[in-house]
Amino acid sequence: MWDIDFNRLRDVFVYDPQAPMIFSSGIFLWLFAAFILVYLLLQHRLTARLLFVTAFSYYFYYKSSGTYFFLLALVTVSDFFIARFMAGTSVGWKRKASVVLSLAINLGLLAYFKYTNFLGDVFASLLGGTFHHYDIFLPVGISFFTFQSLSYTIDVYRKDITPLTNLLDYAFYVSFFPQLVAGPIVRARDFIPQIRRPLFVSHEMFGRGIFLIASGLFKKAIISDYISVNFVERIFDNPTLYSGVENLMGVYGYALQIYCDFSGYSDMAIGIALLLGFHFNKNFDSPYKSASITEFWRRWHISLSSWLKDYLYISLGGNRKGKIRQYANLVITMFLGGLWHGASWNFVVWGLFHGIALAAHKFWMTLTGRKKGEESHGIRRFFGILITFHFVCFCWIFFRNADFSTSLDMIKQICTTFRPQLFPQLIAGYWEVFVLMALGFFLHFCPDRWENACCKTVTRLPLMGKAVLMLALIYLVIQMKSTEIQPFIYFQF
Repeated sequence: MWDIDFNRLRDVFVYDPQAPMIFSSGIFLWLFAAFILVYLLLQHRLTARLLFVTAFSYYFYYKSSGTYFFLLALVTVSDFFIARFMAGTSVGWKRKASVVLSLAINLGLLAYFKYTNFLGDVFASLLGGTFHHYDIFLPVGISFFTFQSLSYTIDVYRKDITPLTNLLDYAFYVSFFPQLVAGPIVRARDFIPQIRRPLFVSHEMFGRGIFLIASGLFKKAIISDYISVNFVERIFDNPTLYSGVENLMGVYGYALQIYCDFSGYSDMAIGIALLLGFHFNKNFDSPYKSASITEFWRRWHISLSSWLKDYLYISLGGNRKGKIRQYANLVITMFLGGLWHGASWNFVVWGLFHGIALAAHKFWMTLTGRKKGEESHGIRRFFGILITFHFVCFCWIFFRNADFSTSLDMIKQICTTFRPQLFPQLIAGYWEVFVLMALGFFLHFCPDRWENACCKTVTRLPLMGKAVLMLALIYLVIQMKSTEIQPFIYFQF
């Protein structure tokens, strides 16, 4: 006899601020399995399928941020009608006023929810007063969907795309759940043409989707989460309690953790989109293989870096107004890019370091006469990768620490109390962590053809083999998240 605990069941389906839903959540796997069944039943009913996916996307956002899904609706409706108005007028000042209104709405929301307390502290310190922080909840993914919607209105203003005439299509584009809360930032010009195409998922798309979900899950839920909880957090929370070699290994661990976290989630988003018949552009391309900081930003969080380039750097003048202005534009762009990551001075410092490094690299390219995009080879590339990787790791120290003094403490420990003789003891004490770190860096630096070969192997599996792999993944996640969802169905004899 089945006894269903409806209170437990209700708790599973309502928003829990202590456990917001993400792709690696056990509850998501169950919901996604049910979602796929309905999605396939609606494959020949376009409007019903768009409505269903949009509704599920809003529910997904509700499970991630609670009632703040109304912000998503506000941005969607306002930018849809702003773009329609721009398309219907040829008066220059009206078009400019419209795009300014879109900027004000999107950036205004972002500024209030993300930067109110930070800016209050800044003004209070400048005026010599005190500022009492407001209790403001930061909705998950607000930075992503505001930037995505902004790219649409700016593209309409620039006449790069024709605005949509159907609000449902635009709501589908902005809210599409695979990329909603953590990117990648999907451009309207890339995604909108796919919305009303007949649903088609080829064997290659299905296989690649399974591969990306598997690799993303491994990076996010196994490597990133494990080394973070069991090693990296301990080092960064109290760097002065550890030797320099432990701090350095903690920095290397964080470099791998943040890459596996960001890229793993992006891989899962791209893979899920493929299973639904949609294509997203690649968002991470083995960034630690970069031989220069410029190359790093062509490989790291590609959707964000390209957004900053197209809508901020170029809008500031890019490289069209002389070298000095170009260097200043790079620094300003990365300063704002750092602030986009979070309302804290550590993100500002991180962005400034990268901006200065990009400007310095452009200056070096000018001095040496090297052409844009020209890659180094051999021993020169090896040292370029080594230097770039350690510069990025140095910057991660400021990105990860909440205050400047802790970052300086960590650097001081590395430079003054290194104690390399403790390394064997460190390995023995954290051997599981270092095995995962070694595996993670090995997989990251292995040739691209190896990854392509693994992807093709999964793609060539028969349908049953892919299904078994998917079921194995679901089982793995449920086992890893077994404490996240308590059973709500009990059996009585």
